[in-house]
Amino acid sequence: MKASFLMLVLLLIVTSCTDDYSEINRDTNSIAVIGEAELPFLFTKALDAINWTGQTSENLYSAQYCQYFANLTSYFPTDQYEIEMSWALHAWQNHFVNAMPQLQTIMKNTEPTSGEYTLARIWMAYSTHRTTDYWGPIPYSQAGEPALTVAYDSQKDIYYDLFKELTESVAVLEGMKGQNVFGDYDIIYGGDINKWIKFANTLRLRLALRISNIDPAKAKTEAEAAYAAGVMESNDDNARALNSIEDDNFLSHSSEWNEFRMSAAMESVMKGYDDPRISVYWIPAFASGTYEGLRNGLSAVQLGDPKNKAKTNSHIGPQWTSPESGGIDSYLTTSHYVMSAAEAYFLRAEGALLGWNMGGTVKNLYETGITMSMNQWGVTNQGAIFAYLSSTKVPIAPNDYLNSPALNDITIKFDNTDTNKQLEQIAMQKWLALFPDGWEAWSDYRRRPSINLYPVANSKNPDIPDPRKEYIRRIPFLVYEYQSNTSAVEDAIQLLKVKEDKITTPLWWDVN
Repeated sequence: MKASFLMLVLLLIVTSCTDDYSEINRDTNSIAVIGEAELPFLFTKALDAINWTGQTSENLYSAQYCQYFANLTSYFPTDQYEIEMSWALHAWQNHFVNAMPQLQTIMKNTEPTSGEYTLARIWMAYSTHRTTDYWGPIPYSQAGEPALTVAYDSQKDIYYDLFKELTESVAVLEGMKGQNVFGDYDIIYGGDINKWIKFANTLRLRLALRISNIDPAKAKTEAEAAYAAGVMESNDDNARALNSIEDDNFLSHSSEWNEFRMSAAMESVMKGYDDPRISVYWIPAFASGTYEGLRNGLSAVQLGDPKNKAKTNSHIGPQWTSPESGGIDSYLTTSHYVMSAAEAYFLRAEGALLGWNMGGTVKNLYETGITMSMNQWGVTNQGAIFAYLSSTKVPIAPNDYLNSPALNDITIKFDNTDTNKQLEQIAMQKWLALFPDGWEAWSDYRRRPSINLYPVANSKNPDIPDPRKEYIRRIPFLVYEYQSNTSAVEDAIQLLKVKEDKITTPLWWDVN
């Protein structure tokens, strides 16, 4: 199949939200007609977009804002909330160039009742929800149409339509159980319809919890329906994207540039918990042989201190790291986790805590989520897992440059009496389990910031003069969109909660 990707480059018809986007993204080698034989290649390309969230659109944005990583170099200002629009554009293009046009082409060339159309529809929902969770309003109902101005949709309208898209897609696939669509061109599930049904339902459950604070009745309806229709229940259901076009996991690739290291938040939690996943997620610092992290938002002067250097802080784990840096030979081909059964259990645990029918008790679902995550990352010793579930350990002070305190006092052992503490425990373990998906972890933190991440050490953004009082809530609209889609962006600002295009403006579902 890989040899055929040379053909894929010639087949891609890159469209976008505006005529200007079409101009800057036009493939002069593209052909005018796409037939049935080319559709599988387009599906692969759309799925492969998940592998290209990479350096500028994730590692230097959401993965630092959820404090998985901390910036190691003053060259990159995003860790101090200074928005670099050319990098934000990459996150935008990841959907509007690398996924959406391909999926729209598939849907235009297949029947709505076909498996090909339906899988494209599901992946469109996945890609769309990630994009709206960066900005809020985005072009949706008119996206891809040739026009000088393309309107933005409100995030509420987008979410409501995504629920419809996922519900209708599962209804179609239910009549196709046992069949295979796209085969090996599906780099996530190999065309397995049964697994795509669970993926769609789990995504629906994720979206339901996302809106649980702003729209609890709708959230309950969607969550219970998603669970009843069948969500991920074992690690065999996990969605993992193989690397296809260039055999290059972008997290692995960018890790060797030594731009980021373990955050102080990660150090506080994983060392405090004595978490057995720490050796999977991180490599001990070269200088000390221990796991060390640094605070987010350090200034150029602070980064100059010996305690904040690459060799004194922990590199991301072996599977994303070259042998020269303590990793493995196959690090570039490490598959990319898209969604996991562990997350599904944490979503159900929170739903059960809210009184929804999630098929289990809060405690059982919480502990199963932890067990699933441990197993997912190769921790299978039942004694070690039981000891972890029974532990009363808490995060510790990370002994970093700023002498930070412990991140919080959340314990692992399930609290049988305090529902507020139960919510904190679910959020804490979910944050650990989502690693290294900073895109989703940042969204989940903004929805319910109960784990109390550290304030960034310094802010260069005038929207946040004192980072002890506020944190980043969204990415501002692109300068390019202001220039090429002006009136639509101006209208989109009115769809925001506080009508201001700032990083402090909460999204529709963010009520904190």
